[in-house]
Amino acid sequence: MSTVVNMSTEANTASVRRFYDEVFNKKNKAAIDEFIDLNHVDHAAPPGTPGGLKGAKQTLSMYLTAFPDLHFTVEDIITEGDKVVARLTMRGTQQGAFMGIPPTGKQATVTAIDINRIAGGKSVEHWLNMDTLGLLQQLGVVPMPGQ
Repeated sequence: MSTVVNMSTEANTASVRRFYDEVFNKKNKAAIDEFIDLNHVDHAAPPGTPGGLKGAKQTLSMYLTAFPDLHFTVEDIITEGDKVVARLTMRGTQQGAFMGIPPTGKQATVTAIDINRIAGGKSVEHWLNMDTLGLLQQLGVVPMPGQ
C-alpha cells in the first residue's frame, strides 16, 4: 500500500513541477488542460474570475500577457497526500496591463507559496500566498517604506 501512495506522491510532485516549467517557463498555454481539472477551484483567483478550467486559463493568461518573460523557479516542493506545496520565486518584466495597472516596463522578483490539491493527475483546488505588496512596490504602484 505505501508503494502506491509514494508513487502517487512522486507523480503529483512531478506534475506540479512540469506545470510551472511548461506553462510559465516555456509559455505553453495549450498545456494548461493537462494540469488543471475542468472543475478546478482557485481560492486565489482575481475577483470576478469564472470558476473551473476557464477561469484558470483566464488568470494564467493574464500573468503571461502582463509578464511575457515570466519565469518560475521552484525553490522547495513538499508533497503530502494529495497536496503539493511549492515555494517559488517568480521573475518578470511588466510589459502588459496587470490587474488594472498599465505596463510599467519594470522588472519584479516575487516569492510565493503555492498549494495544489491533485486528483487524477490534475489540480482540482489551488491556494496562493504571494508577496503582492512587494510586487506592487517593485512596479512603482505602492511607495516603498520611507518614500
